[in-house]
Parts: sequence; C-alpha cells; structure tokens
Amino acid sequence: MTPSPKQVALVTGANKGIGFEVARRIAKSGYVVLLGARNPAAGGEAADTLRREGLDVRFVELDVTRMEVIRAAAARIEVDFGRLDVLVNNAGIADPNDGPPTRASVDAIERVLRTNFLGVVAMTQAVLPLLRKSVAGRIVNVSSDLGSITRHGDPTWKYAQVKILGYGASKAALNMFTVQLAFELNDQGIAVNSVNPGFTSTDLNAHRGRQTVEEGAAEIVRVALQEHGPSGKFLETGGELLW
Repeated sequence: MTPSPKQVALVTGANKGIGFEVARRIAKSGYVVLLGARNPAAGGEAADTLRREGLDVRFVELDVTRMEVIRAAAARIEVDFGRLDVLVNNAGIADPNDGPPTRASVDAIERVLRTNFLGVVAMTQAVLPLLRKSVAGRIVNVSSDLGSITRHGDPTWKYAQVKILGYGASKAALNMFTVQLAFELNDQGIAVNSVNPGFTSTDLNAHRGRQTVEEGAAEIVRVALQEHGPSGKFLETGGELLW
C-alpha cells in the first residue's frame, strides 16, 4: 500500500440524492471519493457516472446495519489508502410506519434507529483508526432540524406539526453522538459536526422537499472540506442551530 497523495473521503449512502451530490462535489475538489452504497449495482453505476465526469470516485459496498460489511469496507480502505481524511455519515432511512408518538410502530422506530443512529456509531468506530492517521480528520454527520429538541418545543416553528417519532429521535441521538464524540476527540485533531441539509427533494421524502440536492449538499460539503475547523457544532446553511 502506497499512501494516496490525494485526500480520501468516504460518503455513505451515496448512490443517489444528497449523498451522490456530496460525493460529486468533494471529488471535484480533488479528493478520492469512496462512494458507499449497500446495493452493488446501484453503487457501481453511480460511481461509473461520476468517473465519466473525470472524477476519482470508487464504489465501496457498505451496509451500515451489517457489521461484517462495515469491517470489510474499513479493511479495504486500510489496504488501498492507509488512512481516511473525511467521513460523511449520510446513509439514512425513513419508514412509512413511523409517525406521531401515539401511532408510530415500535418496529419501524427500531429500524430507523438501527440505520440512522447505530449504523453511524458502528461506521465511525470502524474507520476511526484511519481518521486518526489524517493530518486533519473530519466527520460530518448528516442530521436534520427534525432532530432539534429546541425546535420541536417551539409551537411557532414552521415544521412544528411534523412529529415523526422514530426519525426525529434518530437524528436527536445522532446529534448527541456528535457532541460526545467531538468532546472525546477534542485533542486528536478530528473535527466532528452535525449538518442539517434542509428539506431537500429526495426519495426519502417522496420528493416533497423544497430544495434541490445541490442546495441540500452545500453545507455538508463546506464542512467536509474545512480543515482544522470548528467541532461539536450543529450547522446549516447560514449558521448554527440549537440542539
């Protein structure tokens, strides 16, 4: 293994939507981008599309709910590159049986938490030794303002009526992970932040979102590319959010 002269970024859930656009933009900044996706056909096709644009993008099979797949991906990155500079934890799901607290299916809540929260923890722990080898490691957790307890407690908030227990809880838990991990890694040169992309038109919300994927990806990419930047923050385009 010869260390890559380029910086290396891993984006999970990157075969479509915001993740795909994040992978594209980071690659356009001169990085090697590892495009993580659980479906090999879809992930390979997405990586091929970006390579046809002249970008250094490589598909990595990655299902954040399966530890053996996570470990295999981390081992492959170790062999191929010897380090990781950026991890964008973008993979996430919604479940049609999720919903308000009195009606949300417990099984649906569990499925959402398994991917959106526990999957992020597992993924991050697996590649942390590789991030420690970077001179400016960065972890970006793709969150949502639906995970802000402060905003949910404000009846005047524009999305105050959107109560989806499992999804909101998964992003609130993700934010807790961000805060605690940033504290733990404070003296290790690895920045950890949550980013709210905003209500973006993707498959996750049946394309009801009001933003384009380009708009949704913008803050994620900015934070991912920022070396030696702030850590332990909850950010969105235009500023910082309350937890």
